[in-house]
Amino acid sequence: MEILANSLRPTKLSEVVGQKHLVGKDKVLYNLVKNKKLFSMILFGNPGIGKTSIAFALVNELGCKYRLLNAVVNNKSDFDVAIEEAKMYGDMVLIVDEIHRMNKDKQDILLPYIENGTIILIGLTTSNPYFKINPAIRSRCQIFELYNLDYNDILDGLKMAAKKLPKIKVDNEALEVIASLSSGDFRSAINLLEVAYYSSSDKHITEELVRKINARPVIVGDKNESGHYDLISALQKSIRGSDAHAAIYYLGRLLVIGDLDIIYRRLSVIAYEDIGLANPSIGPKLLAAIEASERIGLPEARIPLAAIVLEMALSPKSNSAEMAINAVIADIESGFSGDVPPWIKTNSKEYKYPHDYPNHWVKQQYLPDKVKNKQYYKPCLNNKYEVSLVNGNKEMKN
Repeated sequence: MEILANSLRPTKLSEVVGQKHLVGKDKVLYNLVKNKKLFSMILFGNPGIGKTSIAFALVNELGCKYRLLNAVVNNKSDFDVAIEEAKMYGDMVLIVDEIHRMNKDKQDILLPYIENGTIILIGLTTSNPYFKINPAIRSRCQIFELYNLDYNDILDGLKMAAKKLPKIKVDNEALEVIASLSSGDFRSAINLLEVAYYSSSDKHITEELVRKINARPVIVGDKNESGHYDLISALQKSIRGSDAHAAIYYLGRLLVIGDLDIIYRRLSVIAYEDIGLANPSIGPKLLAAIEASERIGLPEARIPLAAIVLEMALSPKSNSAEMAINAVIADIESGFSGDVPPWIKTNSKEYKYPHDYPNHWVKQQYLPDKVKNKQYYKPCLNNKYEVSLVNGNKEMKN
């Protein structure tokens, strides 16, 4: 029995839900199809937002011979067979799901055939390819990020999907609840629609029926509520704004949803982006709270997370580290950099070793000539710890 989500796979890019930055008119994938040309690529993003759909739409619309493999499920011999097929046809598209989990053996046999164009690889992954995919594979692929689907994307997709179910009657309110419950995962939304369809005696899908199947409260994605990522944004801005009441409230909203991973990631960003040098102990404390939460799980994980979120909200704030590195990267990307001064290059005999001088400091140019007068770090002087660091540094140089 084929599930609805699979039967609804798009056969062309215009049928893909969302991702208009890639598949919309005159966007990159749209133009690849228009120009009848395909390159190796990696599509990455959260589950259920269209990676596999885009891959199938591309190969179908271009009429490419292709094979779909999974980096975990399929063994090396399956990849060998795909390579032999590609040789026989002259070229072939190989769609590899969970490509971030492809082991070295499989990578090694694919690399030369990707290099010579016998295989056009479309890798699919939920992990950031810049961290999780072997550089040798990554360097041979264009990387495209898929964005999370919003409420309206899901709702529009559900309306199209409903037309595929015979004799269905579905209330708009039911579709709105399904879209709200999906948290941006279109596959999840389609699956819930299908379960509701076959759970009803008369093929009439109502809001009440949907809520009986999925009793989780509608927290995210509702047109009258903040979306999932709005909640994360609200959590960060509340902590940044030192509002402990709002911070703990938005943490509670996210805990009810149960998305611990996104809480961990965003709190890790906040610790260094918004608090930084004002309270440098917050980073290790946060890691300890995350580890405790991982060990005990929900619902008890709410307690260490609540404690660390409150401390983060109540902590002094400094974004000086972020501003400093942003300024450096902006200069580098604009070509405003320079050579490392010769006296601090490896094994230089001109180098003055600070430990040989009073206060462990000696006047010496460290920045390249092009940027030698730049002051990238601008201290945030509204917190005691950072002020003490700056003052201590000044005393050392006097």
